[in-house]
Amino acid sequence: MAVDGNWNLTMTTPMGERKATLSLASSGGTLTGTQGAEGNSTEIFDGSVNGDNVTWKVSITNPMPLTLEFTGKVSGDGIAGEMGIGPMGSFPFTGTRA
Repeated sequence: MAVDGNWNLTMTTPMGERKATLSLASSGGTLTGTQGAEGNSTEIFDGSVNGDNVTWKVSITNPMPLTLEFTGKVSGDGIAGEMGIGPMGSFPFTGTRA
């Protein structure tokens, strides 16, 4: 699928730009993989893919415990969308295939 592979993400957050790596694999409508940032890596969960549209969640502990909810669209070697940070709202993210 178009989403499978490794990605370099840039997330715009209230604390400035944050970089992350993302490794994704799709099977049917299910999306699995890992997301890492600042030396930490964690499994994504509740991932789904429908055509070029993708969604997934990841739990982080740094700088505080949060569940990030990603909704995006893959276009060739790019990915872009919104990252929901619970009560702090949603913020844009972009990425390129690694």
